[in-house]
Amino acid sequence: MRKLIIAATALLALFATSAIAADGSFDKVKSAGKLVIGLDDSFPPMGYRDASGKLIGFDIDAAEELGKRLGIKIEWQPTAWDGVIHSLNAKKFDCIWNGMTITDERAKQVDFTKPYIMDGQIAVVNYKEKRFKGLDDLKNVKVGVQKGSSALNSVKKLKTAPAETKEYEDNPKALLDLEAGRIDVVIVDNVAGRDFIAKRPGKFKTLPGFISKEPFGVAFRQGEKDLLGKVQMTLDKMVKDGTMAKISRKWFAEDITNPKKW
Repeated sequence: MRKLIIAATALLALFATSAIAADGSFDKVKSAGKLVIGLDDSFPPMGYRDASGKLIGFDIDAAEELGKRLGIKIEWQPTAWDGVIHSLNAKKFDCIWNGMTITDERAKQVDFTKPYIMDGQIAVVNYKEKRFKGLDDLKNVKVGVQKGSSALNSVKKLKTAPAETKEYEDNPKALLDLEAGRIDVVIVDNVAGRDFIAKRPGKFKTLPGFISKEPFGVAFRQGEKDLLGKVQMTLDKMVKDGTMAKISRKWFAEDITNPKKW
């Protein structure tokens, strides 16, 4: 009898543990038939609008492919980047998938997938700029960054503190001010900066090297392990079967999604 009681107690404990582990977050998304994703829709080449207003980009293609594999629709919810985590935790969408850098500070507020791209912060200057040959030359300069982005942390890593740091709603606005000579340098994600430079030949150039290396991850509300786990498992399969590499080559002309190359 005692063995039966012990066995029954162990079984109940197992059920209790399973109930705690299964938070139902993926079932909720599956039942709704859609995964709502928050993003800044002016962050090329990760997620932005073409001339017709259609959302395009690396993250758009990757998420849409994931949606097909999970049998759910992807719904995009544009939002101001400086309040994107607050909006996620206010349940305005299910996750943030938009070239979001994984940082210790953000990891206290959200749960991240494993990195799917290794990015970094670079310094962009005017193409005809002669004062700056490298990052160490950035002295007494006016720096532009996107509000709420990890570029703000990279400013602190410069050898010399800037004379002024100006925050912008998005990177394109900062780069337009750089082109007009209102600021000296823009610190920006490598993928975004190089995309903008490629579209405006002869206008900008990058200074050699990275200010910092930064991994991109998909962010979820803390505790929603089921949903995060299902997305991670699907992303892992997309890396393994070459789908992520194919999408990467479309947008970057090379595969920057392979962890072995980081």
